[in-house]
Amino acid sequence: MINILIVDDHAIVREGLNRIIAAEKDMKVAGMAKDGNEVIRVMLDSDIDVVVLDISMPGKSGLDLIKDLKQVQPMVKILMLSMYPEERFAMRSIKAGASGYLTKEMAPEEIVNAIRTIYSGRKYITPALADIIAEELQNPSEKVPHELLSDREFEVLCMLAIGKPVVEIAASLSLSESTVSTYRMRILQKMGLKTNSDLIHYGIEHGLVE
Repeated sequence: MINILIVDDHAIVREGLNRIIAAEKDMKVAGMAKDGNEVIRVMLDSDIDVVVLDISMPGKSGLDLIKDLKQVQPMVKILMLSMYPEERFAMRSIKAGASGYLTKEMAPEEIVNAIRTIYSGRKYITPALADIIAEELQNPSEKVPHELLSDREFEVLCMLAIGKPVVEIAASLSLSESTVSTYRMRILQKMGLKTNSDLIHYGIEHGLVE
């Protein structure tokens, strides 16, 4: 039996995943959590095989939580499930320690297949992610500016690139407006840009905006 922990800040997503997993005879939901604090408590109290983890949550992001989860249970397998397409966060997730990455629009059977795959010890690589890995292997030295950003800075960049104001980003990530403004200044500095308009144009050019 594969014991699964679902981590997402939206109750409707948690319940949807719970129903998908409950329909499988070799899986069971051993716990659910809505943020980083809850997920660590569940991990300490339960024997979890696979964590299905959202990237964008209040407080610590899913990328930050990968490292924390690996410290609590080094053998746990992590499947990132995100609203963002692969080109935004998939490589960062795999490098951080996740075993697979799927977007939330994927069919239920693919999510189930991904869980079984990573539980068996293999990586779950979609065709889109395979293309990204192949491109990086072919051009390992060609780093684009946004790859210089930290995980949290990159998350803020993606929100700025779709035109979200600082106040909305702060509320979404449970950060202060001043903290988000500081991230914005760091992003502009690291990327050699000057305005939010520059960030939006950059996001469009590099496929960070849907």
